[in-house]
Amino acid sequence: MEFSVEACAEAFAAVKKLMGEHFDAIVVDCDNEQNATLLFKSARNTVNNQSSLAVAVVEGQAGVAKAFRIGANLVLTKPINVEQAKGTLRVARGLLRKSEGTKLATGPANPAAKTAAAPKLAAPAPPAPVAAPAATSVGPVPATPATRRLARELGVDLRAVRATGPAERVTDDDVRAAAGGAAPQSRTAAGPGAAPPTHDAAPKRAKPLAPVGVDAPPLPRFEQWGPVERQPLSHLRRTIAERMTLSATVIPHVTHFDKADITDLDGLIRRNLEVARAQGVTLTLTSFLMKAAALALKGHPQFNASLDPAAGELIVKRYCHLGVAVAAERGLIVPVIRDVDRKSLLEIQRELGALAQRVREGKATLDDLKGGTFTITNIGALGGTGAIPIINYPEVAILGVARAREEPAVRDGHVVPRLLLPLSLTFDHRVADGADGARFAADIVRRLEHPDQLLLEL
Repeated sequence: MEFSVEACAEAFAAVKKLMGEHFDAIVVDCDNEQNATLLFKSARNTVNNQSSLAVAVVEGQAGVAKAFRIGANLVLTKPINVEQAKGTLRVARGLLRKSEGTKLATGPANPAAKTAAAPKLAAPAPPAPVAAPAATSVGPVPATPATRRLARELGVDLRAVRATGPAERVTDDDVRAAAGGAAPQSRTAAGPGAAPPTHDAAPKRAKPLAPVGVDAPPLPRFEQWGPVERQPLSHLRRTIAERMTLSATVIPHVTHFDKADITDLDGLIRRNLEVARAQGVTLTLTSFLMKAAALALKGHPQFNASLDPAAGELIVKRYCHLGVAVAAERGLIVPVIRDVDRKSLLEIQRELGALAQRVREGKATLDDLKGGTFTITNIGALGGTGAIPIINYPEVAILGVARAREEPAVRDGHVVPRLLLPLSLTFDHRVADGADGARFAADIVRRLEHPDQLLLEL
């Protein structure tokens, strides 16, 4: 059965009305478990707040089990209308005030029967530890799981915090204010002698990053040393941060450094600039890098793969879709060019130029950003002598490129100026050893240093 937009929209409207305008809920149809999982993840990345309730619309007991398995807090079974949703959600609201992680299932019959049965299915999580025994109220304090986690990190007792949120709910600002000893009025936390904030616009609400592996220790109170300002991360920056943390945590990175003499290649590019422009293409080094890497990957397929640790298998991909890191105004984005090994240099350059333009204009589609098998990041235009790139998970390798410079080199017993290009190949040490990385990098260097052979391999 397809995703029911109408049913989910009605349930979402009921959730928003009952839980307050600052509460975000995720509502999906769970008939297709795989699609539902993706929808939950997509919605969690899109909503403005840290969601406290994930609502699933399902059919039958099998659907209820699926919904709970993918992380739903509340399940509404079909057929459903607004009144049924409201009756169920009123119960859910009370349960959510009492514990985190409440799970509640309802049947399609009358709302009263569902309401009565709901508490039996509630599965409250263990109460969160508090920093001090001095309690100012009895019973759990209304707060989202994210706010409770923040309170634990800052060592704040929620029962001692003055709530300013809807329905006396404690917000993140309330917790930070209690930790800093200031009134919860602004996202700017002032230290000794701090000037009042100069902006009047309501700031965005920050969303915590998804935890990966070991939790970081709580931050110190920076306000004790001077004025600070908290700036919520943008959706793109938060996504980048989460993916980089995942990669650096899960993958044991190792980097091999090398240099390619691209004197001849640079001359070839310069000689053919006008010829390429006549065909509507601006020839750049990046297209040659992509072609050299794609051809080298054929001889080193373990770098064109992904590791499945649970199965103990290396998934070798028999296609070559290369991602190229593009610095857009909003942040770093990696569009993907498909079948690079089977395309000519002019085709690659034409696609690369069009794709980079779409990314910078904010017109890139999801398909433009998916399916990569290997990534190249070229920071040569910005300078620097080298960098250690982080692997674009779930890939297993990435090639970093810095700015080419003329350097003295010995050729046939003579010191001559040559244009040398710094390369840094970072790869997953679980799937390849240092010697493998060195041979793969040398294969790329060989092709860059002999552009005539590179052209013959097209």
